[in-house]
Amino acid sequence: MGRAFECRRRAKESRWATMSKIFPKLAKSITLAAKNGGPDPESNAPLRVAIQNAKAANLSRDNIENAIKRAAGKDASEITEVSYEAKGPHGSLFYIECATDNTNRSVTNLKTLLGKNGGQVVPSGALDFMFHRKTVIEFPVPAGKNPEELEFELIDAGLEEMSLDDGIISLIGDYTSFASLSTAVELLGIETSKSGLQRLPTQPIELTEEQIIEVEDLLDKIEDDDDVQAVYTNLS
Repeated sequence: MGRAFECRRRAKESRWATMSKIFPKLAKSITLAAKNGGPDPESNAPLRVAIQNAKAANLSRDNIENAIKRAAGKDASEITEVSYEAKGPHGSLFYIECATDNTNRSVTNLKTLLGKNGGQVVPSGALDFMFHRKTVIEFPVPAGKNPEELEFELIDAGLEEMSLDDGIISLIGDYTSFASLSTAVELLGIETSKSGLQRLPTQPIELTEEQIIEVEDLLDKIEDDDDVQAVYTNLS
């Protein structure tokens, strides 16, 4: 069941890479990173990673440069990063990260959407213990690199867990190791396909195929909101 869900998620992510819907979210992540840490990716690790993620999704160089410049403008100063927690059908949980210039609009949209789909927004902090905040980095197996040797090389940089699935290596480390682990991967000459901080469930749940489809449908609707940057669930 979990495997089927992951296959559908990967297929959707592949489609997103060619769709304009994801581009504004990527550009916004670049703008926020530049706003918080400065416009130079060499000295701003989150910005460097945001640019790498954007390039992996084929966001154009012009759009990337414009997003960095936008960090100094009035529009960026009005953007607030805010998170919401929610319960969905069949025991599903959602941790929703937004970047918005109108928090009232964002929370109203989410409450309406969840209410129509068997869910509800819960008080901030209610689900903190249900998710670990982790560094997650993904990339194809590098040519000429032995995965076991690679794992050994990255332990000192904060690597906690490494997995290999369908030619994709996934690295997991504590959220405090984001800069050291991403830098170590860069120094090895590895180009990442995805990198950032994610919320991983502490108690993943198993659902039937029909229940997964229902929860995934709600997940898709939440992700389609323009203010939503990322959504994490407790699905296995």
